[in-house]
Amino acid sequence: MTLSRLLRPSLLALAAASFTLAAQAAPLKVDAAKSAVTATFKQLNVPVDAKFKKFTATIDFDAAKPTEGKATVEIDVASFDLGEPEYNKEVLKKEWFNAAQFPKATFVTSSIKPAGSGKFDVAGKLTIKGKSTDVSFPLTVKKEGSTQVFDGTLPIKRLTYNIGEGEWKDTGMVADEVTIKFHIVAQ
Repeated sequence: MTLSRLLRPSLLALAAASFTLAAQAAPLKVDAAKSAVTATFKQLNVPVDAKFKKFTATIDFDAAKPTEGKATVEIDVASFDLGEPEYNKEVLKKEWFNAAQFPKATFVTSSIKPAGSGKFDVAGKLTIKGKSTDVSFPLTVKKEGSTQVFDGTLPIKRLTYNIGEGEWKDTGMVADEVTIKFHIVAQ
């Protein structure tokens, strides 16, 4: 048996593996200008909406194979905008986001399960201010032309992540409940 006959099956296997990897979908490209991540909470029982101006999302999702999907979202907590520079500066302090020590909040999927009619149940790990918890939420995915639109709402408790320490632990001033909403447009 010649060397080329011995190597041929290995080369064919390598070529097949390369083709399989090339055929897999690449992560979607997120349109940051059309996407948004917001947080809604109550201060003195009045709803307050704030936006994270900077975040990245890596989404690898095919509606035909949702259970193989993956997503990672990384939020720059220093980009949290309450609409008032003085308040924005305050929430970066140690008692709130402690942005100097924990500049990013992250979410990484552990599973995506179909729930019918463009809806999915997503589970994963949310990390804010160094504290990680398992979370789950419903996700809606719509196809709009060549883009996919991902919409979801994730309710959390801010004190779980030590957001609001010291005197700010009192939920009479700022409620514990926070709703994170995201609208991600990707191609």
